[in-house]
Amino acid sequence: MTLTQWLIFFLSIQLVHGLGTWRLYIKAEKQAWQAFIPIYNAIILMKIINRSPWWTLLLFLPIINLIMFPVIWVETTRSFGKNSFTDTTLAIVTLGLYTYYLNYIAEVTYIKNRSLKPTSAFGDWVSSILFAIVAATIVHTYFIQPYVIPSSSLEKSLLVGDFLLVSKFHYGARVPMSTIAAPMVHDTLPVLNIKSYLFNDTIEKKNTSWKNKLQLPYLRIPGFQSIKRNDIVVFNQPADTLKDMNDFTPDRNYYKPIDKKTNLVKRCVGVPGDSLEVRNGYVYINGKQTELPDRAILQHSYEVILKPGKSFSSKIIETLKNKYDITDGIYQSGNKIILPAATQTAVNAFKNHPSVKEIIKHEANQGMFDSSTFPHDPEYRWNTDFFGPIYIPQAGKTIDLNLDVLPLYKRIITEYEGNTLNIKGKQIFINNKLATNYTFNKDYYWMMGDNRNNSIDARRWGYVPFDHVVGKPIFIWMSIKGINDGLANWRIRTDRVFTTVGYDGKRTSYFIPFAILLLGWFGYNKWKKKKTS
Repeated sequence: MTLTQWLIFFLSIQLVHGLGTWRLYIKAEKQAWQAFIPIYNAIILMKIINRSPWWTLLLFLPIINLIMFPVIWVETTRSFGKNSFTDTTLAIVTLGLYTYYLNYIAEVTYIKNRSLKPTSAFGDWVSSILFAIVAATIVHTYFIQPYVIPSSSLEKSLLVGDFLLVSKFHYGARVPMSTIAAPMVHDTLPVLNIKSYLFNDTIEKKNTSWKNKLQLPYLRIPGFQSIKRNDIVVFNQPADTLKDMNDFTPDRNYYKPIDKKTNLVKRCVGVPGDSLEVRNGYVYINGKQTELPDRAILQHSYEVILKPGKSFSSKIIETLKNKYDITDGIYQSGNKIILPAATQTAVNAFKNHPSVKEIIKHEANQGMFDSSTFPHDPEYRWNTDFFGPIYIPQAGKTIDLNLDVLPLYKRIITEYEGNTLNIKGKQIFINNKLATNYTFNKDYYWMMGDNRNNSIDARRWGYVPFDHVVGKPIFIWMSIKGINDGLANWRIRTDRVFTTVGYDGKRTSYFIPFAILLLGWFGYNKWKKKKTS
């Protein structure tokens, strides 16, 4: 929906509310017209049901309002003496329209000083659970989101099994776009394994713009920090298809709303306005090789050639993993050992092993075309080791547009910025107008993994629009080695528990200070309770 359509929908809801409650407002010693004034009617209703005016704000927060609306419907019926299980059920299943019965047919009396305390232990339990969910959803949506590192694309900086706290407020919290969704889950409901959100996935004709009537337009609360080069960022994967993680050709049969696309975490190596190039797997920004933070350690893939007659047992290979800190799938193939991800330091040490003849870095040749590499066009003979140079678009900047550069920006023009694009002969038409240049409406970023040969990143699917950005990882509150190997193999990495994500220097755990503060808080509360009893 557009903002205009949402405004019409909002005003329609206000009319429905006013027509269904104006007599109830009068019985509560208010004015009938107050039931029809948007927002103000909600504030007055909070007074009628004896709840805080702050509840009004919760009614206008996407996702949270899905929890609050049923609560308000039930509270309204109870404020007029309808407390039975049947009344409560009817208030919910009629989506609040039960008030029409109370407003026009039933003989009800307003209970001015109604007790807000639940009349049963079950009611008290339900009330506590509901408001715990509301509070947790507010924190999860607008402040801090928990996240688990599932892959090794940022290995050494972030490890598989790191449990992160991701800040939404650094870059500005994004207002949920999917208006009807389960709180605190992403795209799938656990156990049930079904979509967690209501989404009309009817597919229209090929190349026509797709709009979901239940989606809010992109809105973001202002943050206090912009994305900087080398920041680690959580974002929604731009590629539409999730049918195959190795296939980045957009497929509308697997389309998802932006806020329900797969969450990824990578390092932002390029910001709007930068010129980016990859040479031998190393990133160059504006012609200069990127200098990474202290905690960022690049890894590349290597092939180890063994001396004649030499081999390594699986036990020795496991030892090598620990000794040389090679954590991502070392294996043996004939008289070779394949290191999918190893640091330069590990390689320098490993090459002195008495069984090693030589170590060769895996990399594609410059000019070799890799069809899975952005922009997936044979005219751009790029691969993940030799890529670019490429311009990272900045909002408000204009580029010359022709058929040569169009593959780089076609997805931006159509998918991300919502224009129609047609080619007639050698001419480009945007929104049915001849275009020889294009001005970008959004900022874009370039996200890559430090594990350069083992990371599916922007080299595969291209630019990341700012509206896909989720937040900034700031804290590791738990880290479990072997998290994918079964509970019996879990080992807590104590040196990573309660450590920060984005700072330079030696990693420091704040677990002990946190534990002391927590014990002090519990002790203070116990002392205070004992003193007042």
